[in-house]
Amino acid sequence: MTDSEVKHNVTKHGQPKALYMLFMVEMWERFNYYGMRALLSLFMISTVIGFSKATSSKIYGMFTALVYLTPVLGGYLADRFIGKRHSITIGAALMAAGQFVLASYEIINPIWALGTGLTLIILGNGFFKPNISAIVGELYEPNDPRRDSGFTIFYMGINLGAFFAPFICGFLGEPHDPSSILEAYKWKYGFMAAGTGMLIGLVWYLVSQNKYLGHIGLHPVMKNKQDEDPEERAKAEAANQPLTQEEWDKIKAIFTFVFFAVFFFAFFEQAGTSLNFFAKEATNLTPVLPFIGQITLKASYFQAVNPIFVLLLAPVFAKMWIKMGSKDPSIPSKFGWGLFLQGLGFAAIAVGAALYQANGPVSAIWLILVYMFCTMGELCLSPVGLSMVTKLAPLKFMSLFMGVWLTASFFGNLLAGWLASYYESWSLTTLFSVPAVCSVLFGVIMWIMTGKIKRWMHGVH
Repeated sequence: MTDSEVKHNVTKHGQPKALYMLFMVEMWERFNYYGMRALLSLFMISTVIGFSKATSSKIYGMFTALVYLTPVLGGYLADRFIGKRHSITIGAALMAAGQFVLASYEIINPIWALGTGLTLIILGNGFFKPNISAIVGELYEPNDPRRDSGFTIFYMGINLGAFFAPFICGFLGEPHDPSSILEAYKWKYGFMAAGTGMLIGLVWYLVSQNKYLGHIGLHPVMKNKQDEDPEERAKAEAANQPLTQEEWDKIKAIFTFVFFAVFFFAFFEQAGTSLNFFAKEATNLTPVLPFIGQITLKASYFQAVNPIFVLLLAPVFAKMWIKMGSKDPSIPSKFGWGLFLQGLGFAAIAVGAALYQANGPVSAIWLILVYMFCTMGELCLSPVGLSMVTKLAPLKFMSLFMGVWLTASFFGNLLAGWLASYYESWSLTTLFSVPAVCSVLFGVIMWIMTGKIKRWMHGVH
């Protein structure tokens, strides 16, 4: 199947069938990652590891930061030497191995299992993350109006996996009483479930890639293979040309978006640390529900709230971008809205924190509000950012710049770990007010810069 045939092999909704194949692979990869993420900070402060909240937050921040730095190297290696599809296979295998090493803390030293397991996940993500997103971008022509909608659908795959993961991995792995010796060794079942999910995704990818992707992503873009189809030869020829001034302008736009995204992700990633601690210590986990009675929740379950909202709202946003047509907001405008909405969410949790400090554990509604507004902001920024890179990046450096986009999460997570480390030394109201004020401020600055950024984009919408 040629690249053109792949792009025109569509469903009744008009999207390439290959999109839904990649959707499934990404769903299982995100199940793997978010299942582990729901447990990680809680695991590190448990009796098995015994770290403080400050140490746990810093390690968590460094881990999640490196997860988003290695895609720069993985994207470069894919473009130059390996090819996107082989890189995805390598990455998935490494991540699955990392989860099973994490689960082996009873057999080997727990600290060694933690360090080695996280290292394998970091390396695997570097090969996997930029390349699957870059392949999604190759399913569309440069100005295809379906592109933003396609990435939003792809983003639903991310969050479908992220929705189920905290429930399954949290149920299997998070102890009711982490201080109990009998309960302390449940964690491994959560990590094993996460690794099994990645193996399912890898098998699905291996058996379906040739059917749906044809030659797309099979060979390095920088390798000029004369025996490829005409589209592959055209890509190889373009790869040997120097960058034009227009391409340099578009690169400036990419780096501007990356800068603002750093702050979005720094606050968004409080979900795995400070908001996780807030769920465990400041939230009523035994609420009484109408017609049901009292239920018992686990802190890790709240990691599923964001994916639930993504699954509910992503189709709405995808349809909204298409229906707005020429009135569809520009990429800088969407980024501004993403930051502004996130600020509203943290303003809500700051109010909840003030109530907790005055009266004790509060209703889960405050966590639900922060996740709802942050999700709305996420849908304005994160899938749009993925789509933006595939529109603006030079073809020969597509995976590399997908990795550059992911460095926003690298720096954001470093900042997130630093901020969360003050959970016990700052008042919670202050801790959550900082993201509220900064997000709104950066959103307004992005709106002010919209005209300049659009000029750098040279007509790309």
